[in-house]
Amino acid sequence: MIVKVIHSIPSVALLPMDQDMLPAYHTKGAAGGYAKDVLALNRGKPMWGTFWVWDARLTSVFILFFIYLGALRFQKLSVEPAPISIRAGPIDIPIIKSSVNWWNTLHQPGSISRSGLSISQFLTEESEGTKWAVLVAGSNGWDNYRHQADVCHAYQLLKDGGLKDENIIVFMYDDIASNRENPRPGVIINNPRGPDVYKGVPKDYIQEDVNANNFYNVILANKSAVVGGSGKVLNSDPNDHIFIYYTDHGGPGIVSMPSGEYVFANDLVDVLKKKHSSGTYDRMVFYLEACESGSMFDGLLPEGLDIYAMTASEPDEDSWATYCGEGTPDDPCLVACPPREFQGVCLGDLFSVAWMEDSDAQDREADSVQGQYSRVANRTAANITYADYGSHVTEYGDTVVSFDSLAAYMGENSKNHSHASVDAMSLSRNVDQFSTELFYLFTKHQNAPEGSDEKYEAHVKLKEVISQRTQVDNNVKHLGELLFGVEKGNEVLHSVRPAGQPLVDNWDCLKSYVKIFESHCGRLTPYGRKHVRGIANICNAGIKSEQMAAASAQACSI
Repeated sequence: MIVKVIHSIPSVALLPMDQDMLPAYHTKGAAGGYAKDVLALNRGKPMWGTFWVWDARLTSVFILFFIYLGALRFQKLSVEPAPISIRAGPIDIPIIKSSVNWWNTLHQPGSISRSGLSISQFLTEESEGTKWAVLVAGSNGWDNYRHQADVCHAYQLLKDGGLKDENIIVFMYDDIASNRENPRPGVIINNPRGPDVYKGVPKDYIQEDVNANNFYNVILANKSAVVGGSGKVLNSDPNDHIFIYYTDHGGPGIVSMPSGEYVFANDLVDVLKKKHSSGTYDRMVFYLEACESGSMFDGLLPEGLDIYAMTASEPDEDSWATYCGEGTPDDPCLVACPPREFQGVCLGDLFSVAWMEDSDAQDREADSVQGQYSRVANRTAANITYADYGSHVTEYGDTVVSFDSLAAYMGENSKNHSHASVDAMSLSRNVDQFSTELFYLFTKHQNAPEGSDEKYEAHVKLKEVISQRTQVDNNVKHLGELLFGVEKGNEVLHSVRPAGQPLVDNWDCLKSYVKIFESHCGRLTPYGRKHVRGIANICNAGIKSEQMAAASAQACSI
């Protein structure tokens, strides 16, 4: 391609102005090929799936422009180059794709930015407005250390970026820093070599105030409906930018809260639609860390809301914890390990750590959200090559929003910024979200002194958790057999819909049937929530509520 460009540029000078000299079909051929590439570049996402950052797109436009100007000159000399030039564009696209991927691995900043404005804002001279952020850790308990560590780190990088406390709203249970198991009382870290990220974090919504209703009402700035907490809400204006980050356990179509109801995908998207209808923001970026987090937006989040969502995993895929502790003598942590006193604990989540350490390291004013997506997706999936330790980061909504600079949502990096960051490709110990509880209990049991109460308690708890998991798996399996027969039950419950389709057709059915199942079988644990897909498929199959209740009662009575 480079040779073609070099040859094409000087040929432009010889290009005749009288187009009548060229055969008509030659001109149409070149014009058609040129049009195909311009459309592909303008859309930004050709069939290969590459989404170009601005600098690479502009470079590609100029390259193809000269290629086709040169091609017009070649057509005058010979008939043979004409059909070749028609195909030049489609041939060049995969070459450009590879060059862009290489470009992104170099962590090159965007070439067009000004004071944190996107390219569209730069051209229209729009005001950046105020930056707002909502940060949510949807779990509690020492074994879920990582979720609150993630949120605390996110607060620190936003604060470092210049966001004011009045514009950062934090949801976290706040039971980690002062936890009796914390070897560093009052301190939370998110990186083996990182600083304390807990100091100074606002306690807007803690304990039982961390719930779905407060989360929704905070987004909608419905202050009168908020119960407890600081009362701080997302009181944004039309020119403002909003960043929402949510980290937690999840399941198909749901993410959890430490108290109250689940956050269901349709309810979350409905809240985002209402926020858009209120006209109280310019653009929004939403990062979501949870197992099967793609199911929260897949087939639900439409274009046109000026919202870009990035999820840690695809709709049917686990997400992963990282920087997980010492392990056991037989299975030690070898690289990027937490301090020894954090045995069995994961300090962060893989996707979350990836985007935050990237934000710490990058020039946020020069780099784009899309550039971050490319690097984070690469890091989060890197370990898949080695031992299936990773997930596929996925995009939803208005991808044009991702051309905005990181600074438009996270602020600019401080010159005094000191948060440590490890190499983006370092191989830390990763544990899938569903297994972190077992990892914690097993490590605690293995490392406790023989004959101690601590060892006995860990052993009892470990057996209890394993038994609960086996029980819920058997209950759901039996439920499927009762409703669909022994041969088809498992197939129906575990079927996954094609990409672009929501998890379920009737969300009210799903909510109702989850409650029916839980009323007979007990509250779904973070592990058990993976079976929400099976309950959704029961709804999709048209099973009546009476059948669901009877089958649940029978399945869970065994």
